[in-house]
Amino acid sequence: MRVIAGIHKGRGLKSVAGESTRPTTDKVKEAVFQIMGPFFSGGLGLDLFAGSGSLGIEALSREMSKVIFVDKHPKAIQIIKENLKTLKLEKQAEVYRNDAQRALKAIAKRELQFDLVLLDPPYKNKDYLKLLDYLLDNQMLKKNAIVYCEHDKSNMLPNTYKSLKAVKQADYGGLVQVTIYQIEESEEA
Repeated sequence: MRVIAGIHKGRGLKSVAGESTRPTTDKVKEAVFQIMGPFFSGGLGLDLFAGSGSLGIEALSREMSKVIFVDKHPKAIQIIKENLKTLKLEKQAEVYRNDAQRALKAIAKRELQFDLVLLDPPYKNKDYLKLLDYLLDNQMLKKNAIVYCEHDKSNMLPNTYKSLKAVKQADYGGLVQVTIYQIEESEEA
């Protein structure tokens, strides 16, 4: 596993051993970042269910200003911190060991809004629409924000959902399906 492009292009990343995480392959990461934004002009990202942190680190390498990483597994948190330290990205990151729903509640209290949200939970364990509802209902997405959902092919997501519109839905072989949404209008009141 490596960083595909940007400041840290080609640098290796550690992955979490075991079956608690399923790293996004380099092939998928390269393809989806070409769609989401080959490069960013700053902005705030959220890598929920971060695993090794490779998606959030890819966004930082492509010049996202800051990423918040969340995972509930202690080993994943350790690997994320090691990867950030190796690439000297600690100052551009916040890392939290927490359940996704509790983390979202804590983040909502801070009234943060994201330019990029990366959702790559264990395929069979998460209700994506519930996560999207929480992000939308708590005004956690900036206008034109991008939401990346990696999911099992058997869990197809809709082309549109409230103010989110799919800009890409693609099959990447095996069980991997990706839906990339963009918010079309500000959720601010």
